[in-house]
Formats: sequence, C-alpha cells, structure tokens
Amino acid sequence: MTLRHHGIGMTSSRTRLRMIDRLRDKGIKDEAVLAAMYEVPRHLFVDEALASRAYDDVSLPINFDQTISQPYIVARMIEVLRAEGIRSVKRVLEIGTGCGYQAAVLAHVFPEVYTMERIAPLYQRAKKQLADLKVDNVHFCYADGSDGLPEAAPFDGIIMAAAAPVMSAALREQLATGGRMVLPMGRLEQCLYLVERTESGFRESRLEPVNFVPLLMGKA
Repeated sequence: MTLRHHGIGMTSSRTRLRMIDRLRDKGIKDEAVLAAMYEVPRHLFVDEALASRAYDDVSLPINFDQTISQPYIVARMIEVLRAEGIRSVKRVLEIGTGCGYQAAVLAHVFPEVYTMERIAPLYQRAKKQLADLKVDNVHFCYADGSDGLPEAAPFDGIIMAAAAPVMSAALREQLATGGRMVLPMGRLEQCLYLVERTESGFRESRLEPVNFVPLLMGKA
C-alpha cells in the first residue's frame, strides 16, 4: 500500500506535526497510529473551504448530514483496536466509510481493510479518493453496514464510525476469537465501547463519552 503526498507543502507538514503533538498530549501512544495519522493527508478529505481547519482536532461536515471524525477519536479508536500494538491484526472491517479518511488511516496500519458505506455519493467519492492516493488494500462495499459483512468474516477488528442504539449480535459474531470491536453506542448520550471476543465468550468495556452521527439503515 502506498500513499502519495498530494499537494502537501512545508506549511501543511508543520500543521500535521502540531496535530501529532496534540494527539500525544491527549494520550495517544501507539507510534504506528501516530505515523499513519501524519502520513494521511486529511485536507484532501474535506471541502476546499475547510482545508485550513483540516488538522485541527475537530470533526468537520462532509455533506449528507455526515462528518469526518476529529483526529483524536480516529487515533483513539484505532489504538484501542490494536491494543497499542500488542496484538496482531490483519483483517479489519470499518462500518461507515464516509469521506474515506479513516479507511485510509486504517489501510496504513493494517494489511487488509473492508469498509462499508450506505450513501452512494460518499461511497463513490471515498473510492476515488483512495484510488487517487494509490491505496490498494481497501475493499469497498456499498451497503447498509448495520449487520456487517458476514461473507468476508471473521475479522480481527471491527470499527464503527456511527453510533448504534444497541450492541449488534450479528457484528459480534463476525469477530475472530481474540478479535476486538470498537464502536460508539447510545442515543442522547453516547459512549465508546470495546468488545473483545475470547475463547469463553464476549467481554464489553465502557471507555469514554463521544459524539457521533447515528447509525442509519438502508442504502441512500
């Protein structure tokens, strides 16, 4: 997998370094995640009018009532998925491709990424953007991701970019033994959860409050 630095100049390099410093200050320790966050050109995944804010630690609109998650949340979720590099993760499923930014970061960290998007224009935009960046280890799927992708399971990791109202049994079953799923859950109040599949069953851990768009069903 290769990422080309399209249009990244010295100023952008400095802003990306400041973003990495902020992530470190907020507790992100996984060097593989930090390196991926630096390498992926976030400004290419937002509208040109918002490019100056691309490396701020904020979520930004990407149309269709969707957002690109703030850098800290992307880094935090992937770090939890990797357990700070302690475990070997080869195959990952992302639910909610959006603009494709998180998929690009995942592709820089993991050998094989599957990503699902229900909104056709976002799916098409993300697919083109990652092709332009020469990212070749992401499999795109235009589909409602609420029930996962059983035909490609099991996955070492599952990451969800929208808040589910309840835990999905179907998604849990698509985890390999030893696998981890990181997802926001809740309606008015949301929290990030970690689900681990062990030899004896599933273990859930509540991590921290978050704010995501809701998980919706059906293609759009």
